[in-house]
Amino acid sequence: MPTTIQQASTAIRQKDQTPVDLVQASLAAIDRYEANVRAWVFVDADSALADAERLTAELRDGHYRGPLHGIPIGVKDIFDVFDWPTAGGSQRWSQSYARRDATVVERLRQAGAIFLGKTVTTQYASFDPSITRNPWRTERTPGGSSSGSAAALACGMCLGALASQTGGSTTRPASYCGVPALKPTFGRVSADGVLPLAPHLDHVGVMARSVRDLGVLLQIIAGSDPRDPHCSRRPVPDMAAQQGPVRAPRLGRVRGLFEEQAEPVMRERMERLVNQLEDEGAAIVDVALPAGFAEVLPRHHKIMAVECAAYHAARLERHPDDYQPRIRELIEEGLACPAPEYARCRNHQVQLRREMLACFSGVEALIMPATTGPAPARDTTGNPAFNSPWSYTGLPSVNLPVGWTGEGLPLGIQLVGRPWSEGPILAAAAWCEDVLALEPREPGVS
Repeated sequence: MPTTIQQASTAIRQKDQTPVDLVQASLAAIDRYEANVRAWVFVDADSALADAERLTAELRDGHYRGPLHGIPIGVKDIFDVFDWPTAGGSQRWSQSYARRDATVVERLRQAGAIFLGKTVTTQYASFDPSITRNPWRTERTPGGSSSGSAAALACGMCLGALASQTGGSTTRPASYCGVPALKPTFGRVSADGVLPLAPHLDHVGVMARSVRDLGVLLQIIAGSDPRDPHCSRRPVPDMAAQQGPVRAPRLGRVRGLFEEQAEPVMRERMERLVNQLEDEGAAIVDVALPAGFAEVLPRHHKIMAVECAAYHAARLERHPDDYQPRIRELIEEGLACPAPEYARCRNHQVQLRREMLACFSGVEALIMPATTGPAPARDTTGNPAFNSPWSYTGLPSVNLPVGWTGEGLPLGIQLVGRPWSEGPILAAAAWCEDVLALEPREPGVS
């Protein structure tokens, strides 16, 4: 059975597999792993199989929608899907049925994707741990907030999944669970129909089981949308053409924060990785970060707190029982932040975005660890320090699994690009993925 979107798409075009086969394989993986991993809020098997039958019939009639025709997808439970509830981790919203699709869901549906169900999110896409367990060691966190999407992909329960990131909610769970992920440039993908956390930081992202699959997903969901005021009108290039022939990239290594806060196992893996990539032909040079980067973490946190409070404060007052401790603390911190301080943070955010452009002189992407270390215990979603800067500056980033700890936990790196450079950084990540050629592993939690 195909394990990636590109493999599945080829099998469908060649009539070796049907959408029904793919959905049945996904449902079998859910049956095998879900009781221990708990990646899904719900699975709508009947709807998925009915869609698969319809899309299989379309193929018989000569109607092929493209590379996502018949591909099983997981949808993080902050995205609206028509006639499904969008709970966002809330008990009170668990019966709040969407009356239309989010823009990205609508685009995936038109492209022939099949939605299996809703994947688990931390409450309101914030910091309180979810019920999902790490597929590699169930006493560890899968990360957050896109917990279920990452865990489901690691188990082969779907071939692609929607995610989001305000701090580190796409990159971190993908790294902890060992799957590729892309957080695009801020504004590249519409957030219409997505439960907000902080609108000047919120990004819609994607996860998959290979780097090249990320480009396939992005091609469909990206593009202007008048329903989202933050969505860019910039045309979306052909991602496959932008990725072009895979060749050794020139990468800029950033240190500072990304060495100081890294755990020994991550620092050691990073050194070995750099040597391995250089041996295969990559050029890796040290790049200095702007002085303003030193303030990125506290200023990111203040913007997130204030904008989260703006959305949730009134509801928290009405329904205090529906807020877990860490999201409540974030809202309260936002309410206490003076308006001038929020304004200073927003000004710093805009300024740092401009200053970061100089870091890409002569390099295609920046390279650094994706997380401070492997997945920690389940009472946390992990440290977002290595991801929040890229949500703050809005720069695109790709997570790439690069190896395993002695305990069998995944480790990942991230490549960060200049604005709107998703194609080139995906090409660089694909080259790294080919060079590393990691052997696939089966989660041991069934």
